[in-house]
Amino acid sequence: MKLKTMAALAVGAALVVGMSACSSSPSTSGTTAPAATSNAGALIGISMPTTTLERWNNDGAHLVDKLQALGYTTDLEYADNKTDEQISQIQNMINDNAKVLVIAAIDGTTLGQVLQTAADAGITVIAYDRLINGTPNVDYYATFDNYKVGTLQGQFIETQLDLKDGKGPFNLEPFAGSPDDNNAKFFFAGAWDVLKPYIDSGQLVVPSGKAPASDDDWQSIGIQAWATATAQSEMQNRLNSYYSGGAKVDVVLSPNDSLALGIEQALQGAGYTVGSDWPLITGQDGDLANVKNMLAGMQAMTVWKDTRTLGDQVSTMVDQILTGQAVDTNDTTSYNNGVKNVPSYLLSPQVVTADTVQTDLIDSGFYTKADLGIS
Repeated sequence: MKLKTMAALAVGAALVVGMSACSSSPSTSGTTAPAATSNAGALIGISMPTTTLERWNNDGAHLVDKLQALGYTTDLEYADNKTDEQISQIQNMINDNAKVLVIAAIDGTTLGQVLQTAADAGITVIAYDRLINGTPNVDYYATFDNYKVGTLQGQFIETQLDLKDGKGPFNLEPFAGSPDDNNAKFFFAGAWDVLKPYIDSGQLVVPSGKAPASDDDWQSIGIQAWATATAQSEMQNRLNSYYSGGAKVDVVLSPNDSLALGIEQALQGAGYTVGSDWPLITGQDGDLANVKNMLAGMQAMTVWKDTRTLGDQVSTMVDQILTGQAVDTNDTTSYNNGVKNVPSYLLSPQVVTADTVQTDLIDSGFYTKADLGIS
């Protein structure tokens, strides 16, 4: 699916050339951007992976709003989770003389050639929420603390099951994200570093045997493209193969809401009942369907990354680049893409449960009561 918005806004005065400014935050370091020429109304290319996940629709629309408010022109494209299509769309943005590219990569290992073309044209590249690997031509990375996302999921399971107090054994089924998404390994590592000691001690048991031996083996349980239907099918297979004779799943580590939705559908189909034998299920993103499921008792938590704040930060970084200011980063060591440490800006995620939906999601304006079907 392809969405394209081209909205040129007139800006009266030329932007200041060669400005330099330090970060206003004590915890943030500034990386100096190239001195700007006249970038009033400059084109910003925004490449998003798919419209099939709710969050990318929200991210794209928010970025367009923020950047147009700053006086820039935007070209927003969705690539239907097809890497060739994303490469073609980025090439078209380069041909249209984009000044900055904001890219949420489908596969972070496939963009090297087109980003070399961008670099040759003097275009700055910001990796949006997914690191782009194997190329020197990614200038900045903006995301949430992805290892912390997994840590929060693991700690939630640890607390809810009283694992620190020696409770157990509990039957766990772990899932991981898409093998081509660099973030998925951080999500899994954060959770697994909390949970694996309890597997080793026997407090958590994985009847399916799908328990990676280490963080590095996470792809063995990865769900390609974060597909809900694939997660549902995988969960159905595990239930049919390993849970006969009355054995029940007690907890499912799901790295995001899309997978959680499929897992929940599989459990419903297998006859699990909320309030009786329904397992604890984690998630991430705060997708509308999953928040509704939390309120219905079908999902225990989601790790919410307020993507509005990510869009705000990236818009600020774009503006800093085009006005020649120092670009805000707060981490220059954690994210190596195989060629370089990419200067990054990390935002903090938070846990949301049914008990905090009102304060976290409704009071903040992320959802309304009407969205969630509550009065």
